[in-house]
Amino acid sequence: MSLPKFIVGMIFALAIVVGWSWLDGESLGTILMRALICAVVIQVGYFVLVFAMAVRSGPIPADKAREADRGIKVTEGEKLTARRGSLR
Repeated sequence: MSLPKFIVGMIFALAIVVGWSWLDGESLGTILMRALICAVVIQVGYFVLVFAMAVRSGPIPADKAREADRGIKVTEGEKLTARRGSLR
């Protein structure tokens, strides 16, 4: 989920909580408390979601990342050195 979509969804959810509390006849303090609790729960949920996505993606080995960036084919066990392809 992108950040702009998250922000729009969070504002929409907070508006629902505030409207529901206001229609329920609650005091301003109760409305603010409910909105704050809702905002914290949404933020924690978003953090957990992004963290889980980052953990699930896993690390990329440095040699394979360099290979992909350069477009060089490296056989298994071959070391990437500066002398590779030199005339010596």
